[in-house]
Amino acid sequence: MPEARVIQLRATPTEPEPDTRRAAQAEQPIPSPPPLGPPEVPAGAWEQKLAGGLAFLRRRLTGDYEVDDFGFDHDLTEHVFLPPLRPLYDKWFRVETRGLDNVPDVGGALIVANHSGTIPLDALMTTLALHDHHPARRSLRLLGADLVFTMPIVAPIARKAGNTLACNADAERLLSTDEVVGVFPEGFKGIGKPFAERYKLQRFGRGGFVSAALRTGKPIIPVSIVGAEEIYPLIGNSRTLSRLLGLPYVPITPFFPLLGPLGVVPLPSKWIIEFGEPIETAHLGGAAAAEDPMLVFNLTDQVRETIQSTLYTLLMQRRSVFF
Repeated sequence: MPEARVIQLRATPTEPEPDTRRAAQAEQPIPSPPPLGPPEVPAGAWEQKLAGGLAFLRRRLTGDYEVDDFGFDHDLTEHVFLPPLRPLYDKWFRVETRGLDNVPDVGGALIVANHSGTIPLDALMTTLALHDHHPARRSLRLLGADLVFTMPIVAPIARKAGNTLACNADAERLLSTDEVVGVFPEGFKGIGKPFAERYKLQRFGRGGFVSAALRTGKPIIPVSIVGAEEIYPLIGNSRTLSRLLGLPYVPITPFFPLLGPLGVVPLPSKWIIEFGEPIETAHLGGAAAAEDPMLVFNLTDQVRETIQSTLYTLLMQRRSVFF
């Protein structure tokens, strides 16, 4: 009987021998730790900034820039006035803008907004919102109170930034040249009201802004701003000091003047700026409509009620003052 042949099967090892495994591990490169310090700046970024700065200085020295009839220096505003505001807008107040598509890409429009905050930072943030975030990067030509243009340092800056006196003649002229004009009809009554009256609109005056829009046939865009009321909670007003200084009010807040210069730092409230649907005026009759006091009153009241109701809606949507 033939002998059975026994075949021995040797299993193929699935892992390398210990010595081989250690050698393979030794050959693998050890990952280097992440670099310390600030992130690397993209190549060419500093060169571009330096070139832009040198070009700006060259234009200033040679006079190769334009200033309009109102004193608006777009080049200076673009490179000097607006950059310091961006950290406040982006990081401190974390401004959220809504309805920017309601502002036309071309042509004139009248922006009408609520006013608050003890110091009118809301006007500056609205200006930056239109310049940086509107598709057409539109400049906002603000109408300011008489006091703004009598202050030694503030007046020339305001002029060069595109602001002008809050009067019908200037407003109509700007609107007629297809500029976006901004007005805060509450004036000092709005920014100087006590904290207990926050988000309650004050009187809008006699409706001069409505007359300007009617005469030029430009749309009125109601704008509601939430967040500015909390940056400097106004709890008092030094009336004696305000009379001596010729100011509408001298604010007293929980931090100013108690903390001195530190009390001037605004609280980091969360902001929302909503641009509402335009109220068209072109079909209302032009100059003849502007002379109708009842029409002007009704349109003024419509704009005011629109802003007030939107403020209440935004307040309900906001999770908290600071978030």
